[in-house]
Amino acid sequence: MAEPGLDLESVARLIQLAESRGLRELIVEEGEERIIIRRDAGALAGDGGALAAAPSSGAGVPSADAVPTSGVAEPEGVPVVAPMVGVFYTAQAPDQPPFVEPGDRVEIGQTIGLIEAMKVFSEVPSDVAGICTRVAAASGQLVQMGDPLIYVAPDPAIG
Repeated sequence: MAEPGLDLESVARLIQLAESRGLRELIVEEGEERIIIRRDAGALAGDGGALAAAPSSGAGVPSADAVPTSGVAEPEGVPVVAPMVGVFYTAQAPDQPPFVEPGDRVEIGQTIGLIEAMKVFSEVPSDVAGICTRVAAASGQLVQMGDPLIYVAPDPAIG
C-alpha cells in the first residue's frame, strides 16, 4: 500500500509551522489527500497541550468543531465566519476602502474580506444578505476557522 504524499519530515515541518504561528488548526490538501493538524484546547490555554496530525479523506468537509453551532441570529446579527485559518484583511490593499463597513448592505456571495494562508489570498464571500452591523475581525488579524469576521442583520428582502 502506498504511503500518503506527505512524508514524516513534511508533517513535522507543518506541525512546527502551526506551533510557531500559534495556529489552532492547519489543513493541507493536495489532490485527494488531506492532512489536518489540530491543537487541543489545553494547548490554547498554555498548559503545553500538543498538536496532532491526522490524515483525512473528507476533502472539503470542515471538522465538526469548526462549524458554527447554531444558525440562530445573535442580537447584533448573523456572523459570517472564517472558512479557514489565516490572516484576515478588510480591504484589497492598505490604500483601498474596506470591502464592507457597518451600515453597508451585504448580498449573498459578496466579498467581505480576504484571508491569506500560505501566501495565497482567498476571497471570503458572505453567506447571508442584510446590513452589516459590525466588523468583528481587524485587518491583519490572524483568524481561526469559524471565527466571526462580520455580523449581518438579515434582511429577507435582500438576496
